[in-house]
Amino acid sequence: MTGRGDSPAGVAGAPARHVPVLLDEVIEALAPRDGGVYVDGTFGAGGYTGAILGAAQTRVIALDRDPSAIAGGAGLVAASGGRLALVETVFGDMEEAVREQSVAAVDGVVLDIGVSSMQIDEAERGFSLRFDGPLDMRMEQAGESAADVVNTADEELLADIIYNYGEERRSRYVARAIVERRKEAPITSTAELAELVAGVVRAEPHGPHPATRTFQALRIHVNDELGELGRALHAAERILKPGGRLVVVTFHSLEDRIVKQFLARRSARSAGGSRHMPDEGVAPPTFRLLSRGVVAATDSECARNPRARSAKLRAAERLDAPVRDEDEAVMSLAQLPERRVRGRGRGR
Repeated sequence: MTGRGDSPAGVAGAPARHVPVLLDEVIEALAPRDGGVYVDGTFGAGGYTGAILGAAQTRVIALDRDPSAIAGGAGLVAASGGRLALVETVFGDMEEAVREQSVAAVDGVVLDIGVSSMQIDEAERGFSLRFDGPLDMRMEQAGESAADVVNTADEELLADIIYNYGEERRSRYVARAIVERRKEAPITSTAELAELVAGVVRAEPHGPHPATRTFQALRIHVNDELGELGRALHAAERILKPGGRLVVVTFHSLEDRIVKQFLARRSARSAGGSRHMPDEGVAPPTFRLLSRGVVAATDSECARNPRARSAKLRAAERLDAPVRDEDEAVMSLAQLPERRVRGRGRGR
């Protein structure tokens, strides 16, 4: 769960809901400056956007795939004095969105990955285990819903989704239980699915709800979240100026693994040659890491905002090396593995 939310006090027109995660750390890493152009790829309720606008005389191109977020940001757009453009699109298409704003290159890109606090808190969106609502989970409020997947996907595909995107060890048993239940009637509500999964996955003392991993998996699949993240990272490389900053906040290991691998590979020379026989065709690094490892929320922030506990920030600075081709190894982390014959083990 992400924490996109309130803009800092004093930013006129800012929404007044929720608390953005790692806000100070994001702004420090992004280093907004007067005249700079920045992309907030996950607008949410405008928390990061408002802070970037308030940090310097910047211009922000903010993106969100959720039409509710776009509508909710109208006040901040009106108050920005022409410094904010709010675009309804997925962040994987940020390059096209920037070009449509007649901008050739930008000074920074920030991404806060996952579902926003507002989406979690609205029962009718079907993201949360805390409320009973329709089994939806669509960020764009269009296309295939979680209910469509649960009620039409075959058992093997369901198990793949739940295992790979939810890291649920009992994915095979969950998938089998879903298929058996839907023979009686379609599964249409979050409460029904949560109860079904809880009957298969044992609750851990003081742990999350047993259906948490299954819900995460369905949400990621329905919204192609990992695929969009991979496309966004490559797009950021193409649109950032030399010296521009890329800042990404993730909330679970699947997201962080993609960001970590992308930045590790882009901050090193590409494969080829050796120190004994250098290859003149080896591509130079396109990013410089701004810190080793991840930046995590402080204890005080976690106490104020429990959603910050799992947050990890990674940041890098764009170098002047030419853009590389899309990294297939990174993009493969966003995809379900090819179907394979399953043996016993791993609860599958």
